[in-house]
Amino acid sequence: MLESFHAKKRDVTATVAELVTLGTRIGARSLAAKVDEELVHKLEADRFHLVVVGEFNHGKTTFVNALLGRELLPVGVTPTTAVIHHLGYDETPRAAVVFESGERTDLAVDEVRKYAVSGDGDGATVKYLEVFVPSPILKERIVLVDTPGVNDLSLQRADITYSYIPKSDAVLFLLDAGQPLKESERVFLQEKLLAQSRNKIVFVVTKRDIWDAAEQKEALSYIRTELDKLVPGAPIFAVSAQTALEGREADSGMPELTQHLMSFLAEERGRILLDNALGQALEVSALLMKGVDARKRAVQMSSEELARRIEFLEKDLAGQAKTLEQRRAFIREEISAIKAWVRRDLEHFVDDVLKQLPAMIDNAKPDEIKLHLGPFLERTIVEWVQKESKEIGAALETLAERTIALVRDDANDNAKRLSDAFGHDVKAPDVQVDVLGHHIGITALFAVGLGMLVTNALLGGGLILATFPLAWFLKTREERMTREHAREVAPQAVREAAQRLGPKLDEMIGEFAQKLDAWVVTAGEELHRELIEILRQAKVEHEAGSAAISAALIACEGESTQLTTVEARLKELRQGLEKKSAVEAADKPV
Repeated sequence: MLESFHAKKRDVTATVAELVTLGTRIGARSLAAKVDEELVHKLEADRFHLVVVGEFNHGKTTFVNALLGRELLPVGVTPTTAVIHHLGYDETPRAAVVFESGERTDLAVDEVRKYAVSGDGDGATVKYLEVFVPSPILKERIVLVDTPGVNDLSLQRADITYSYIPKSDAVLFLLDAGQPLKESERVFLQEKLLAQSRNKIVFVVTKRDIWDAAEQKEALSYIRTELDKLVPGAPIFAVSAQTALEGREADSGMPELTQHLMSFLAEERGRILLDNALGQALEVSALLMKGVDARKRAVQMSSEELARRIEFLEKDLAGQAKTLEQRRAFIREEISAIKAWVRRDLEHFVDDVLKQLPAMIDNAKPDEIKLHLGPFLERTIVEWVQKESKEIGAALETLAERTIALVRDDANDNAKRLSDAFGHDVKAPDVQVDVLGHHIGITALFAVGLGMLVTNALLGGGLILATFPLAWFLKTREERMTREHAREVAPQAVREAAQRLGPKLDEMIGEFAQKLDAWVVTAGEELHRELIEILRQAKVEHEAGSAAISAALIACEGESTQLTTVEARLKELRQGLEKKSAVEAADKPV
């Protein structure tokens, strides 16, 4: 069903690959290598990711098994012990367990149940399970992420909310036919899911076989009315996964859901993927055309002039070391300031919580302490991390924007100086935030904002390290939590959580600083590096003699013609996508 999209992707990939070949021939090897690694290889390896989310006891695992067409995953796993599954395609069934430490161990498919239920192996914590099976839906280059069912989505499994969901192509949000759209589900949708995934949520009502025809019509009408208040027009499908597994797929509602998913992935998510790749490829094509022109002029220079220009560029690049170090020092100072106020904020937060605890414990009944102390502390930390990470994201976004502006000014100054030295034949570069790569993780800066990306990253990593030890600490205490024990245990648990969270926040801010620093170095050298590469290529041709120079000029003409052809093909492919999108939009009912 997705073959039409895959055919388009192969066409786009092959056309972009021609830019790699031409870039290498021209002498722009750095740019060619970047396109090969970050466009061609990414397109070849790309998969659609579907994430299944739902509260415990909503028939989620049965639903996933029905999607796979086989009873593979264990049903009835408790919400506190289940682990995430990554389900992919392979003709030969196989599986592996990936631990939090990064270690990966192969295992037989029939052992998946053991790890899924226990959540650990030989004392090591399991991060997720990988399972590969010859399922038709997975053969369409789809990875299915089956997340553990939880009783309160708004407070647990932050790794799902802030790591898996933002990177997914579609989110299948499961509701139970027996209790559709509970309050906890509304809260999760409003507070966690809609801001980042509004346009890719598909609602699936499971266990529809409990309804008769009249009940189904009435129930779906109610669900549609309530969901329209949150996500107007979102797709809703009622299914019976058990009916599908029993061999009565036509009566299960699963074929209609699958048809919608395939169409959505190909026509919506797939179009965006290809359009982005084509847009980046057209930018590269324009850069390579300038490179051909520069090479053509270079091979017509004398050997002495070439040597002089290469020497000038190398000395000029060396002379930029002071400016570059100033930019890097600016980043280090700003990052140190951010780390300092984050540490102070965490200290103040812990102090505030510890001040609240005695009164809360003294005013609570013993049973309430046991039931509510853990959730209260977890919720308090979650809310603080959410607020703090937004502030951190905003600060890092401001730092990135200021750094980009400084580097862009430096590049323009460099281009002007080189143009003056070379007779105005060097054009100022269009300094980009690494449109082809992921050096900083801010390629989406101008689309969704770095603040959101950093918030997701901090919550997905730091929050887990803080709250999971907290929950474990409290749950491993005596079955009956007395006030005396609560006064002792709760402050210790909060301090331990903060001790884990603080270094994680510091580490992630530091990782961002390292990537920003690396980008500054790369961007600062980009203009010089590309010019030096092309001039050195011309120097090699000069040293080979007049015949090589003539051949190089002929090659430049051929490369220019080929680039024009490739650029026309890229534009044609992109126009085809835009035209198809416009037609689909016109055909949609109002």
